[in-house]
Amino acid sequence: MKAFENFLETHLPRLETIHPHFEKSLEIMMKSGGKRFRPALILAVVKAYEPLLVESSYHACLAVESLHTYSLIHDDLPAMDDASLRRGVETLHLTFDEVTAILAGDALNTYAFELLAKAPFSAQTRIDLVKSLSVNGGVSGMVIGQAVDCHFEDTLISLEALKTLHINKTAKLIAASLEMGAIIVNKKELQKELYDFGIDVGLLFQIQDDILDQTMSSIDAGKTTANDEGKNSFVNLLGLEKARSEADTLAQELQKRLLTFDATLQEELASLLTHYFNRHN
Repeated sequence: MKAFENFLETHLPRLETIHPHFEKSLEIMMKSGGKRFRPALILAVVKAYEPLLVESSYHACLAVESLHTYSLIHDDLPAMDDASLRRGVETLHLTFDEVTAILAGDALNTYAFELLAKAPFSAQTRIDLVKSLSVNGGVSGMVIGQAVDCHFEDTLISLEALKTLHINKTAKLIAASLEMGAIIVNKKELQKELYDFGIDVGLLFQIQDDILDQTMSSIDAGKTTANDEGKNSFVNLLGLEKARSEADTLAQELQKRLLTFDATLQEELASLLTHYFNRHN
């Protein structure tokens, strides 16, 4: 991912403004690391089928990372999770102020679509990428998931409702990343299969995050942990051991489904996903 990090470094917004720290606020969260999991999913699909398109795909990778980072900045705000640590650094509303954090998130949200509009693909490919990211990252995906999560804080919901919540809040953006890879390489027949696979990867990812929130320190996790007390989390609903069992079952199912992809895609995804399949243990 070093080449992508170099692309990120040179393609963050450069502002002509008298604001003393707004450009810096965008850089802090974008450059402080994170797993780069969603960009890596895009690249895994592109590398499997059209390696010559990898460099062009960095526009889509940075778009997904920008949208994801905006969601983290807003998720950490006092009105939501009121978190103090993200990606190993102090959250923006503490480093600067709440207004800066809100507007930095807004800026990265819209910048994602500017990047896709400028991507070196055909007009139809750009439109399809914009559609995938906006549908899954917006009102029909991540945003409504976050709204439901906040609304039902301190109110217990069913397991099926919890899964639906996190399919929207977390899984759809992961699924969109795989779908966007298929869009870039023009594998229309693969888009739904990869999207559905991504939904379950995202669900596993969330169950694991809920487990790690209870079992890791903030320093080790790089973000505020033990912060889900009033949330509808898998651990709060099922208990720690049953949540682990749920994660184990889903991880095993995903490993079997991974074997149904063709060899090149299987290899690219396995090198990325194997670590994540068992990170809750």
